[in-house]
Amino acid sequence: MNETAYVIVFPTIFSRNKIPQLISNIKKILKIKNQEFKSVKRDGDIILVDANDPVFVSSAINLLFGIKKTAIARQVKNDFKIINSEITSIGGNLLLKGEKFLVKVEGTSIGFLTKDIEIAVTSNIIEQKSNLGAQPGTDGKYDKLLYTYLTKNNAYICIFIDEGNGGIPFEEQKKKTVCAVFDEISAISCYETIKQGYDTRIIICYRQKTELMNLIKYINQIIPRLIKSTIDIEFFNLKINPSGNKNYLIYLNSILEILLKQRESRISLSLSPLIFSSEFIENSVLKIFSVKKLPILPLEGIDMQLFQSARELGFENNFKKLEKIIGINTDKIPQISKKIIDDSIKTKKIISVTVGPNNVHDILDALETDH
Repeated sequence: MNETAYVIVFPTIFSRNKIPQLISNIKKILKIKNQEFKSVKRDGDIILVDANDPVFVSSAINLLFGIKKTAIARQVKNDFKIINSEITSIGGNLLLKGEKFLVKVEGTSIGFLTKDIEIAVTSNIIEQKSNLGAQPGTDGKYDKLLYTYLTKNNAYICIFIDEGNGGIPFEEQKKKTVCAVFDEISAISCYETIKQGYDTRIIICYRQKTELMNLIKYINQIIPRLIKSTIDIEFFNLKINPSGNKNYLIYLNSILEILLKQRESRISLSLSPLIFSSEFIENSVLKIFSVKKLPILPLEGIDMQLFQSARELGFENNFKKLEKIIGINTDKIPQISKKIIDDSIKTKKIISVTVGPNNVHDILDALETDH
């Protein structure tokens, strides 16, 4: 058997016709993360990465969108006897005492059914690993999944599997857009904008310095997915009272005015029809059209996925704040002050971030230096 461990990338169903862009993104992220690789190529519906350190490479790749799951796997020939023998050997060695296991084989089988392999391997493992007391599980209940994927010529026996982030590859839309991050909902909206394939530029808006720490933590989870080694982020300080429903709506509309002044022709709005009234959303959309720009609503159609995205961004501890925003009344559209907008534009500061482990402190230090 070929002892080389490969990183296998499984595109989402939405990315199967976008594999060239996904391959390009994989090469970019590995170069940014200084991970050496020999090749990144396609094998049927999956992407095969031959890398020096599969564990770190898999971790880097899993920052990308457009991926259903990644795996570290051994490659063998797509042949019934070879597959049967190698899954039994590799899978059996992964089992611990008393574990329930599930053998799952998918992909292109030639001259046999994938179910035949599953039955044969399950029987072999029970027989050969009787000393472990290993028992077959079911689709709904198992301790360890022994997964193998078949292409036309090869079989990939997975040693480790990690779930991906879904979506489609970054920059697949070939359109530049701008989004503002100013609270939990807007951070999720920015994340979803990138997930939908837009080349996204981020600005940060805040009312008080005390808000900055959380906002920077949010974007620290987002910017690695932009597949760039250096990113410029603009900061705007809006002098608006942070308390009260009306002031929050004034804050939203003021941020929209700042977005309208940006160079991008597409503006991502963090407005969900499940949270904001149709009047409020229509008012925002019409303002964008009035300056001959196009709105993007990445939260449209997303319900409980909102909380899943919050978990992916690592702020499940802030669910209470998220729920509070969701519960606001947006029926009335308050007027905003031109002076607030003009004053906030004057506060603009641009911070250049070299993406790395110290982003949060580097950004805060840069802001303090500028102040």
